[in-house]
Amino acid sequence: QVQLVESGGGLVQAGDSLRLSCAISGRSFSTYAMGWFRQAPGKEREFVAAIWWSGGGTYYADSAKGRFSISRDYDKNTVYLQMNSLKPEDTAVYFCAAGYITNYRPDLKNQYGYWGQGTQVTVSS
Repeated sequence: QVQLVESGGGLVQAGDSLRLSCAISGRSFSTYAMGWFRQAPGKEREFVAAIWWSGGGTYYADSAKGRFSISRDYDKNTVYLQMNSLKPEDTAVYFCAAGYITNYRPDLKNQYGYWGQGTQVTVSS
């Protein structure tokens, strides 16, 4: 089992920055990818960004490129999502996920077997 706990969400204004954290614990996850997804009210959960824990390679949704940055800290067993230039349309619950990616498609929800409880991000205009 892998446990994921997100933190860092909150209410910010458009143009502000926010950094989300995902603390990871449990079984070995060195071969896993860690992903961030988000879900706005009434919408499907969508992919934001992913990082391979061991190699550090990253993958971003088009909506995140240039504004968001995913990173990981080995010592703290934590994955971060740095979000800059936030927009009202970024408002959503953000979820951290972990999984063994089998087809180099870290943007697919079904690749992830472990999920956190989510953290709310609200961006006011």
